Amino acid sequence: MNNNENMSPPKPGLLKIWFLAIRPKTLPASTGPVLVGLGLALGDGVFKFGPAIATLLAALLLQITSNLANDVYDFKKGTDTKERLGPLRVTQAGLLSPRQVMGGIAFVLGLAFLLGLYLVYVGGWPILVIGFLSAVAAIAYTAGPFPLGYKGVADIFVFVFFGLIAVCGAYYLQAGYVSPAAWWASVPAGLLVVAILVVNNLRDIETDRQAGKKTPAVRFGVRFTQLQYLTSVGAAYLITVLMWLLGIAPNTVFLVALSLPLAVRGVKDVFTLQGPPLNATLAVTARLVLVYCILFAMGYCIGFMG
Repeated sequence: MNNNENMSPPKPGLLKIWFLAIRPKTLPASTGPVLVGLGLALGDGVFKFGPAIATLLAALLLQITSNLANDVYDFKKGTDTKERLGPLRVTQAGLLSPRQVMGGIAFVLGLAFLLGLYLVYVGGWPILVIGFLSAVAAIAYTAGPFPLGYKGVADIFVFVFFGLIAVCGAYYLQAGYVSPAAWWASVPAGLLVVAILVVNNLRDIETDRQAGKKTPAVRFGVRFTQLQYLTSVGAAYLITVLMWLLGIAPNTVFLVALSLPLAVRGVKDVFTLQGPPLNATLAVTARLVLVYCILFAMGYCIGFMG
């Protein structure tokens, strides 16, 4: 017998393990909406470079905090097991101990806090409130007495924090107020980020049911979840058209049409795939968020700066 058959694959290096832990493929969920807010500010002539960079970094750090908390607390709650269908989780895989991941959460939150001090200096007490609530939500998604992801309300909080707050907060830090265009643009951005969560819930519907995780997919079934994805993605494009019809956005925002192939692929996958193959759909939807948001921001800037 070949002894190599009984050998485990080599353990990744520490940097790669932490890279896996932060789940970089999901990070467009935080950067995309912020880019929309910054693009609107640039088009309106109120862009400020320093707050822009700090806002992007703070949003990334808060999502990384949420991803790490999700990793360790899903493991502690018994949701992440060897039967997990999604991408690797470092705590469940034994690559990092819960204590190490908790230390990572504290470190990332510390960095976010330092950036937050600067952003509060720029934007005042509204940013202090937003920052505090965002940090709490990042942890409470999986942890605490009322874990949002387990109670079937995560979609609402994702829409609020990754849509309304991300876009409008980024714009506010640039301009000192929130424009009507920012309020409107926060809706499609938030809906597309919700679509990422919908794919995740659809893929994990059976394992979540067994773990007692009451996601909308578990509560209402596969067909509801498929239609939720279609509605979230479709409404994002319809609202873009409505913004143009109302004169809130220039016709150049139709650059977002270049992202439609990603949207069509995502919808097709959600209606035809199940289980692990949806991991690719998750990545496609995350790319859709980023591409849509970049194209929207570019279109707005071209229309109002040209």
